[in-house]
Formats: sequence, C-alpha cells, structure tokens
Amino acid sequence: MASSSAKRFAPLRESLRASPSDLPVLKGVVFDMDGTLCEPQTYMFTDMRNALGITKATDILEHVESLPAAEQETALEAIRAIERKAMAAQTPQPGLANLMSYLDARGVPKAICTRNFDVPVRNLLDNHLAGSVFHPIVTRDFRPPKPDPAGILHIARHWGLLREGDPDASGLIMVGDSMDDMTAGRKAGAATVLLANDVNRELLDHHHTDLVIQSLDELVDILEEGFRGREIVVRSST
Repeated sequence: MASSSAKRFAPLRESLRASPSDLPVLKGVVFDMDGTLCEPQTYMFTDMRNALGITKATDILEHVESLPAAEQETALEAIRAIERKAMAAQTPQPGLANLMSYLDARGVPKAICTRNFDVPVRNLLDNHLAGSVFHPIVTRDFRPPKPDPAGILHIARHWGLLREGDPDASGLIMVGDSMDDMTAGRKAGAATVLLANDVNRELLDHHHTDLVIQSLDELVDILEEGFRGREIVVRSST
C-alpha cells in the first residue's frame, strides 16, 4: 500500500500570504463545463448514444473517431444537434458568479477544458459569465480530449508554466464532475476538485480526486485559507 502527499497551495488571503510559507502558489484554475460551470444535463449522453447506436460502455468521441472519415462529420453533427437543443436549458451552477468574481479579484487565471464544442461554451459565457475571462478555452476540437491530460498541459504551457515537453501542471487545479476530469487532472499533475452531484458519488473516494465540494463557491474559503487536498492512499496489486 502506498500513500501520496496531499496537494497543497498557499493561502490567497493577503494577511495569510504575508507569513513565510514554503507552500506552492496557485497559478490558475481549469474548469470543465457541463456539470461544472453549468448544472448537469446527463440525458444528453443517452440521447447521443441512441443517435449513434452505441451502448454506455462505448466512449462517444472514441466511437466517432473510429468511424470512416466520410461518416465522422455526420456523426458529429448528430451530437452537436443534441448539444444545441440542451443549450437552451443551460443553468449556471449555484455559486458560479461568486467564485468567478473571487478569482477575478485575486487575479487567478481561469481556463476551460471540455469535451463539448464551442457554441454551448460561448452561450454559457455570454449569458451567465459576461466580463469574466477564460483563456484558453479547450474544446473537443483539441486532440486528444480528456481523460488525456494534453488539454490541461496545453493550458499550463499557454500560461507560461511549462517548458515544451514538461509533463507537470502541478501549479493548477482542475475542477470537474466526471472521471474524465479527475483522471486528466491527475495525469497532468494538477490538483483535482470534484463538484459532487447525484450521479458521480463513486468518485468521492476515488484516488484521482483530491478534494470534494458540493457548491462552487465553497472554493472561495478553501483558497482563502489555503488549499489542502486529502491524503490519497493507493493499494498496490502486488
């Protein structure tokens, strides 16, 4: 059995930052979109699989990429049509505005890494987060998508935190609601925060999850006082 050290960041509260600390400084926060910045619309995934004729065991994007090139655009458009329809019912997560205002006030960079396409992302930003900057925004046009860490590493590199080929984004936090989010963040070296909901309870104790919150604005006090993830214990198979 092996235990990894808890992920930690220095407090963002100015009075606490004045005290000497050897803790790393938070360099930025990366957010998933569906189920994270906006409330879950999990029915979309059932609709997508029905449209593509695949089961829950098959990853949607992997299935599309496995199709002959001539069929891929038709499959992608079927997915996009479902996302556009769901976009009309997008609802921001509770605590969204408070957390974004806080990060903006503290000067913490924000980015998005999603398996969605750009139109629903822009709809959310325009209607619920006007004036709050997310850059870069990594959508499914970026290859490979989550759970691969490439999108998060791209963001870290864009922010000047990595040299080309450096595999570690340990200065970042990845906030999401799915296994793809937690795995991508862990593989990138980032701290991971799970936004818990009724369908992701199996991830609360997963070894890729550093911290669990019930509402986005819980992160305000956590970051003010100093982020500390839980000790992760991974049982060896040998």
